[in-house]
Amino acid sequence: MDQHARSFTPPFDSFAPLARADLPSATIPLARFLIGKLLVRRCGEGVRVGRIVETEAYPPGDDACHARSGRTLRNASLFLPHGHIYVYRAYGTSMMLNISSEAEDVGAGVLVRAVEPLSGLAIMRARRGIDDVRRLARGPGCLAQAFDVDFTLDGAVYAPANGLWLSSDGAPTAITASVRIGITRNADAPWRFFVPASRWVSGTAKLNASGV
Repeated sequence: MDQHARSFTPPFDSFAPLARADLPSATIPLARFLIGKLLVRRCGEGVRVGRIVETEAYPPGDDACHARSGRTLRNASLFLPHGHIYVYRAYGTSMMLNISSEAEDVGAGVLVRAVEPLSGLAIMRARRGIDDVRRLARGPGCLAQAFDVDFTLDGAVYAPANGLWLSSDGAPTAITASVRIGITRNADAPWRFFVPASRWVSGTAKLNASGV
């Protein structure tokens, strides 16, 4: 295990799952709130846990949001009440994990871009085909592969019954903001939130050092 990886000891069930009522029901506050929270995945391979260190907000009316042209079969989960899972495939290859963030029928969401792996590293390494802990879930496509995120989760609530949920251990977390990554629409909006100096955050060193 990487000497810089934070240790984390089971049992994971000692951390109560966050209910939808615990989550802010607005996109930008939710994107900030998720920083430092725990992402827990339980499926056939076992349990994986990571601390969320990077998110991006895609609020109502945002030209970069998938909901900008209205509800479709592909983006329908973005229009569910806040706290639902939205999964899409980017570039034809990489799954992306999101959470719906507004009231029902208001399309918006938060992309979970990166986590600091805490437990289940052997499973993540096997799924990613790499050993470097820093690269296991650094970036949304890597995260989805490490946590076995696919379309079967789309439209479900973040909850233990669905195998993917959010929790909190109360650890204090510093948060900073920058412009979002890899978009051309509304590219100057400072709606990417991350833990400064985290080794698990994606993005360029210049962007992470300068923030907005």
